[in-house]
Amino acid sequence: MSVEPLASDLDEGAADRSESRFGRLNRLDWLSLAILAVVLLAPVPGLMQYQGPPMEEGFMLVFPEQILQGNFPHRDFLHLYGPGSLYMLAGVYEVFGTHLHVERLVGLLQHAAVAYGLWFVLRPFGRRVATAGAIVSVVILIGPLGLSAMAWNGALGSAIIALAVAAAAFRAKSATKRRWLQITAGALGGIALLFRPDLVLAVGLGLAAWWFQFRKGERGPLLWGFVAAMALYIPHLLVSGVGDSIQGMFIEPVFELRGGRRLPIPPSWGEVDGFLQRAGTLRVTGWPLPMLDIAKQIHIWFWMVPLSIIFLVFGAWRLRRRSPKSEQALALWPAALFGAALLQQAIQRPDTAHLSWVTGVTFALVIAAAVSLLEEWKAGWQPAARQGIAIGGVLFILIAVIPFYPVRTYVDLVGQSLGYNKFGFNIERDSRVFPFGDSHGAADAQEVVDTLDELSSPGETLIVGPTDLSRTNYSDVFFYHLFPDLTPGTQYIEMDPGLADAEDSGLAEEVAVADWLILSDAWSGWDEPNDSADSRSPAPNQVVEEQFCLVTDAGTFLLYQRCEAG
Repeated sequence: MSVEPLASDLDEGAADRSESRFGRLNRLDWLSLAILAVVLLAPVPGLMQYQGPPMEEGFMLVFPEQILQGNFPHRDFLHLYGPGSLYMLAGVYEVFGTHLHVERLVGLLQHAAVAYGLWFVLRPFGRRVATAGAIVSVVILIGPLGLSAMAWNGALGSAIIALAVAAAAFRAKSATKRRWLQITAGALGGIALLFRPDLVLAVGLGLAAWWFQFRKGERGPLLWGFVAAMALYIPHLLVSGVGDSIQGMFIEPVFELRGGRRLPIPPSWGEVDGFLQRAGTLRVTGWPLPMLDIAKQIHIWFWMVPLSIIFLVFGAWRLRRRSPKSEQALALWPAALFGAALLQQAIQRPDTAHLSWVTGVTFALVIAAAVSLLEEWKAGWQPAARQGIAIGGVLFILIAVIPFYPVRTYVDLVGQSLGYNKFGFNIERDSRVFPFGDSHGAADAQEVVDTLDELSSPGETLIVGPTDLSRTNYSDVFFYHLFPDLTPGTQYIEMDPGLADAEDSGLAEEVAVADWLILSDAWSGWDEPNDSADSRSPAPNQVVEEQFCLVTDAGTFLLYQRCEAG
């Protein structure tokens, strides 16, 4: 079928367009991809020694290893997402070993999947737009959780590549190639839902948009690929149990956890609502330009989520009306619907991480939508001018309006890669390591690790949590990673308000039979404007007081042993 290019692509040459299809790249395309690689890799040395989130990155190290030891998510330990990322990492750890650097390399590949997937989605709008959009995505997404191989980034990368592969299938001239590409696109969409089932609306809208663009007789393979990937839920349900899986993936995160994790909508204008975001403001590197208070930046950032979505969908809709069969319209419309459905992430908890997870996609796609609208409204302008205005508008927002978290963090990380303002102090045991952001906290943790290493025996049980177990808002899960020879003594390896500290959670009974406790005072000041401020069951604290003896008081961290064991 014929393709109607936008004038914005004419600056790249007609011959170049014929070679810019998925999988057929010329030298300038490779140069563009290499530039993107430099942007992606520049902060990596800094990120390899950077403190990751102690609980979230901790459980991405511990949960897959639990699977390798015969324990399963939702049945044997609390897990609030789909099983896909854990089984994928379990396979990686089985081959390469369980190590922080292995996990972070997987995280790097997930960031690369998002960035390069967006490049191919945006390529019909020209190399400049594709490269700028992908770079914007990297800068926004790589800061909040660093290289932690979180399920969200894996799901996002898989879903965006699915959209790019579907576009390649639509363009394929060979029926066989088209069919296999459709199967691949559908399977990637299903894999995204294995990682994060809450992406169902976004993946569904994106793939459905492509489904209707294929002719009726050619739609089947897209569905077959999707169903084949989703069928991988069946062995998980058989092993972990249908009831436990539904409880872990839907009931607990949607109904039981929300009260302790939600934040005001919109975010407060005068103060930072999220506890972890407030902690992040303690590390402030220089920024050469004037900027608003951090709370105001978060507030404005929140409103930019729906505004960017409205602008994106409007631009894609106008393009679809004007040139429905053009390669640009075919690529942007499914991506716009996918991006629009990400709104729920920003609504459920509008902190900087969730805002990044949405705008890391929508801001990149907005560049293409802006180019399209300028093509319609300012047809007499040069393509380079239209592209420059579209790219410059997004850069202005990132640099001048909300610089603190996306751009300043990225620049800080690149600086660390070059040896400036390094951030991260290793806590070590044998060949395992976890970097901590505060030197005093790292020293305290190392003291506890050394003592526990000396006194514990393989097979004994360990529970890690906050000093006040009636408020389980967070947990330093990385300790479990450092002690693979000890058995986690609780299903609440990850601790969340309203779950581990609930009256009927069973945590007190688990503490009562544990051999060792590591309790942290780092999270005692957790005071978000939600139910996490409430104290719940006092039973675990009573067990600690009655049955455990303090072995090491290292300041931030306390090591306890069952008194009868001493």
